[in-house]
Amino acid sequence: MTAAIKDAVQAVDAAAVMALLAARPRLLALGEPTHGEEALLGLRNELFRQLVEREGYRTITIESDCMMSLVVDDYVTSGAGDLDEVMERGFSHGWGAFAGNRELVRWMRAHNDGRPAPERLRFAGFDGPLEITGAASPRQALTGLHGYLAARVGGGLLPCTAETLDRLLGADEPWTDPAAMMDPSRSVGQAPEARELRLLADDLVALLDAQTPHLIATSSPDEWERARMYGRTATGLLRYHFWFADTSPRRMAWLLGVRDSMMAANLLALAERGPALVSAHNGHLQRDRSSMRLGDLPLEWWSAGAIISARLGAEYAVLATALGTIRHHGVQTPPPDTVEGLLYALPEDRYVVDARRLAAVVGDLAPAPRVSPWYGYSPMDPAHVARYDGIVFVRDAAPS
Repeated sequence: MTAAIKDAVQAVDAAAVMALLAARPRLLALGEPTHGEEALLGLRNELFRQLVEREGYRTITIESDCMMSLVVDDYVTSGAGDLDEVMERGFSHGWGAFAGNRELVRWMRAHNDGRPAPERLRFAGFDGPLEITGAASPRQALTGLHGYLAARVGGGLLPCTAETLDRLLGADEPWTDPAAMMDPSRSVGQAPEARELRLLADDLVALLDAQTPHLIATSSPDEWERARMYGRTATGLLRYHFWFADTSPRRMAWLLGVRDSMMAANLLALAERGPALVSAHNGHLQRDRSSMRLGDLPLEWWSAGAIISARLGAEYAVLATALGTIRHHGVQTPPPDTVEGLLYALPEDRYVVDARRLAAVVGDLAPAPRVSPWYGYSPMDPAHVARYDGIVFVRDAAPS
């Protein structure tokens, strides 16, 4: 059985990845089963460099706040700002503290230096300004969209003034109250002001769409793209805050679904720019329905990858990363009857395997799901293997 799997194994490089695919996808996703492991970040960086040099990729997007990432994109395209400040202000979830992310940004800036704009690499975050435990105020997105429209569209068409938005938004602190996660009554998401903001956001986005010919003619491509992101983010955040204030059993399923649908919308917009490498957790990028249990409550929702796959078809490809060990987090040698155990039996430290061939080889074995002793690591679901285009296996994730 090991010999049969070995026949489907290649070294991890751009050529091996592309050999798994019928054509170059607009979105090539590289998932990971845990966050922050430098071994995985280094592999991602290496693959992106090869995709840039050999396959014409120009964009990388990661599971980080789409609004904050504008700081990083400005830096890598123009050199604006200081690298230390960019790493602090341009990433959410603490991603800016990781050496692999810093090296990625440094390399992209160096690569872009002296190149004409069409050849420059671009950076983007595709997550909303939120985490499952809370969300940002919609102020930046709403005022950014309003300001863009006010500068280009007659004031008589705007649904409100900037002063009205400011009054309805109020202070930012109630929007970001961490206590609202456990106590929905602390959320302002269903307050009268928030409900009015949802209507105004909808009208602002409708005006953006209705004025498309004029706005494209009077904007740079980056200004137009940013305005559309403001619109997606404003409506998504207000929807997220609405469900944050909900007290029904639907609350968590809605929050999980809204987050992944916001991710999908951002990724679909990036796909219009040209081929991009997507870096995020396996769970956000898989083609299958996601599930989890919160206490006694089973939850299911469609992942961003499932939404994108339904929309893009073969123009979306996804590689899942599987890990053998993360010993510094108590994840030891995988049991031999798991997917990770079968892959661990091979001698290579890291490789990519054709997922469909692997599924055919191990199908009769009915591998058991691996159980993780650490909450921060998600083992591979054997039922999902055939739904990936490839699996990248890393034998051991050493401490950073």
